[in-house]
Amino acid sequence: MDLSAVGRAVLIAREGRRLEAYRDSVGVWTIGIGHTAAAGPPIPRAGLRIDAAEADAIFARDVAAFVRTVAEALPEPLPQHAFDALVSLCFNIGPAAFRRSSVLRRLRAGDRMGAGEAILMWNRPAAVIPRRQGEFDQFRTPYEAALPRARPSWRARLRDWLARAALTASLRPDQDRSHDVH
Repeated sequence: MDLSAVGRAVLIAREGRRLEAYRDSVGVWTIGIGHTAAAGPPIPRAGLRIDAAEADAIFARDVAAFVRTVAEALPEPLPQHAFDALVSLCFNIGPAAFRRSSVLRRLRAGDRMGAGEAILMWNRPAAVIPRRQGEFDQFRTPYEAALPRARPSWRARLRDWLARAALTASLRPDQDRSHDVH
């Protein structure tokens, strides 16, 4: 499996894009789209700047390693949305922590619901709790179900109403019409 376009966009939104190195919520030097020294060069440090194209190239290289880690660790294929959520989690906690996580242990035991709930256990520092909730929601909700439902146009609603009215009018006069809505 690979990270979907939706999964990639969601992960980028979660990580943010910063072109100057900064210390994250736990003090780790970070640059670009969540890139740290643990992922390899460039090594983020005070004063380091990159451009947007470099940030995208570093992210593409970094995320490929996390996708590989998740794909190799899974006991069986998952729906795309669940796979994307696990890549996001792995990207944030690191491959070693992911491999020994209760999320993966529960998946290997066949407990997909428990695995989703175990995502929420990764709640330190407190600043990651909204991210974990998002990953949990992403893990359990197919992308199609999360899309907003379009409201029918007024023309479609009128056409439906006219069809119902024509059906009602075609009823025989001796039929009970007490259930009709007017």
